[in-house]
Amino acid sequence: MTTAVIPASAPGTDDLSVWPASTTRLPHGGLAVAGVDLAEVAERFATPVYVLDEGEVRERCRTYRTAFPGAEVLYAAKAFLSRAMVRWVQEEGLGLDVCSAGELELAVMAGFPPERIVLHGNAKSPHDLGTALRLRVGRIVIDSPSEIARIAAAIGPDGHQKVLVRVVPGVSAGGHDKIRTGTDGQKFGLSLSDGSALHAVARVLAQPQLELTGLHCHIGSQITEVKPYVTALRRMVGLMARIRDAHGPVLPELDLGGGHGIAYRPGETALDVAALARKLRSELIGACAAARLSVPRLAIEPGRAVVGPAGVALYRVLAVKHTGDTLFVAVDGGMSDNPRPALYGVRYAPRLIGRASSAPPRTATVVGRHCEAGDVLAAGVELPGDVRPGDLIAVPVAGAYQLSMASGYNMVGRPPVVAVDQGTARLLVRRETLEDLRVRDIGG
Repeated sequence: MTTAVIPASAPGTDDLSVWPASTTRLPHGGLAVAGVDLAEVAERFATPVYVLDEGEVRERCRTYRTAFPGAEVLYAAKAFLSRAMVRWVQEEGLGLDVCSAGELELAVMAGFPPERIVLHGNAKSPHDLGTALRLRVGRIVIDSPSEIARIAAAIGPDGHQKVLVRVVPGVSAGGHDKIRTGTDGQKFGLSLSDGSALHAVARVLAQPQLELTGLHCHIGSQITEVKPYVTALRRMVGLMARIRDAHGPVLPELDLGGGHGIAYRPGETALDVAALARKLRSELIGACAAARLSVPRLAIEPGRAVVGPAGVALYRVLAVKHTGDTLFVAVDGGMSDNPRPALYGVRYAPRLIGRASSAPPRTATVVGRHCEAGDVLAAGVELPGDVRPGDLIAVPVAGAYQLSMASGYNMVGRPPVVAVDQGTARLLVRRETLEDLRVRDIGG
């Protein structure tokens, strides 16, 4: 299978450029992913439904392993997590980063080695920390000064835990202001500029139960340029040199987080992972040589870039109507299964599948079924002018931050996830039913 972790094709060269690499055209307007007809998936499992190409996920894992030899590649579980995803990531040799006891326990229950897991979070609960220590997680990323004493106390006088300190390096990057995390003024990490990070390092080093193995930063998400990562790397190496000069230890690990951008529509730019790897490797060697530091082991945390382009969301059209100059195409899902357009203004490229149409295209707005004016999945997109109720709409690049951010709004129930591979489809996560919602309501 050809890797897809490369910059998107130029506009107009291939309208399947953002789809899984296994996608093929079928007669009568159909599409298949990994040899499975998407219309048949919709019939078998109903809609809305997420389709996840297992081969695409695995190939993207391998692309990262190849691009970053010797580095630790940690899959960011917050993008999408299931027992099958845990197994794929483990079998492809990646580590895992998690943000809660829930993600951690699911991963370990599925057989993932806890020593290859990193726990994140700006406000870890006692349950999060207790679970991490009980399961002997590999590293805990310290995000605030109060965590230092809490972790040390929870470990006890004879315990031991490896930790990283999350640093805010003062680098602004990301596709939206809500996902830029590399500058002061947001909730994550400890500032490099005001001395908070260096002070936290000193406090960690004073706790004998804590082993400071390195520094961590995450500058944002949906980043498509290499330069911000290089800037962050240089500042982090500078801090490592100051730590050595002030306190003695030379830290052996540097985690630069993730946030690697992908293309959601044909013609959009994606981060060139191979170029990123080459530049970070050369810059790390050069910066450490200038600071007279031994080169730390690099870690990165891709999530969206691994699973996002492997997913396709399928919806059934429920209603079509004209309001003023706008053609609204309403589908049977919406913001409960994909809140990202409402949160971040994300734009997708939906496509009619399952039948051929010779009608000229019309500009349409694809909306969801929820009682909310902001329930818009894709505005100003081209669809055949004869789109009608009962049609199937497929949305590519739906693997990341959709089911993981799904809600119970209007008690619709979250969609299932179906894996496709080598001509077969199997259910990974079943549909949330009304009975699931009822059993949680125990009041009378």
